[in-house]
Amino acid sequence: MKNTRPDKGADMKHRLPKSILTALCLCLWASTGYASNEDETVCFESRKGSSEVIQREIRPGWPNVKCSPRTAGVLWWGDPFEGTIPMGDMPIEAEYSHAEAVVKPRDKQIDKNGLLTICTTACHDGKYVPVPTSQEARPLKMHLDIVPDAMDLQHGRGAIWCLNCHSAEKRDKLIDHFGNEIDFNQPQILCGKCHGQVYRDWREGIHGKRIGMWETGAKKRWWTCTECHNPHDVQQGTRNSGFAQLRPEAAPAVPKNMKNVDHEKHVEHGDTAWWRDVLKVIFGGDEHDGTAGH
Repeated sequence: MKNTRPDKGADMKHRLPKSILTALCLCLWASTGYASNEDETVCFESRKGSSEVIQREIRPGWPNVKCSPRTAGVLWWGDPFEGTIPMGDMPIEAEYSHAEAVVKPRDKQIDKNGLLTICTTACHDGKYVPVPTSQEARPLKMHLDIVPDAMDLQHGRGAIWCLNCHSAEKRDKLIDHFGNEIDFNQPQILCGKCHGQVYRDWREGIHGKRIGMWETGAKKRWWTCTECHNPHDVQQGTRNSGFAQLRPEAAPAVPKNMKNVDHEKHVEHGDTAWWRDVLKVIFGGDEHDGTAGH
């Protein structure tokens, strides 16, 4: 009688690569987690949890960033171009076409523990997990730290889902409306396919943030969309806001010899009483006209 029992050795040959890669993913996750030394000062540049930078000296007494002890946000940059790369080719003429535009690479933040690099191949190359044939929303068992409820994605008000932005075949790439690949370092190209007006404002410098040199044609660092906005939680639930609330810095101290900040209160148009107190502090003016010190 012909033996019809499965060949365990042959079966193991097919399963071994997957098990090895799975184990490798787990080991890598355990050994390379995004953790900082207790002695290090870590603060965020724009979006907490996605734009962290470690404070360090770039020369004696001069740090790369100054971190706020109150909010853990960056107060100012000692080197605005540290860790940046050229923005890359942009399809539309704008200010960046006539200047040296640089950005912070996003792939380092996305792949903090190296899992994206390995597991996109181990799990999403079309062999171990079939490539989805539909963009319809479905519950997810993975990535719950990014999207807690895939059936209630807080972006697009139910009109879009993961595979409208992420490539189904290459999970380390984004896609446009035509399936063309977009690098994670240029999310503005992806966002612009739906948010055209905001994208136009961004490329003209009206929307968003940039630092560096102000001269025409000079070098500037541009902030891209996902450095400030969380693409998986844009709506912020009942807040219905595209920008997560940040803890504000403490109010500045009242200037010396000034008892209060009444001069900052809104007054009726034409009322000059608010600045008389300021002049008295600066020039020691008379209480009636604020000009006796001249």
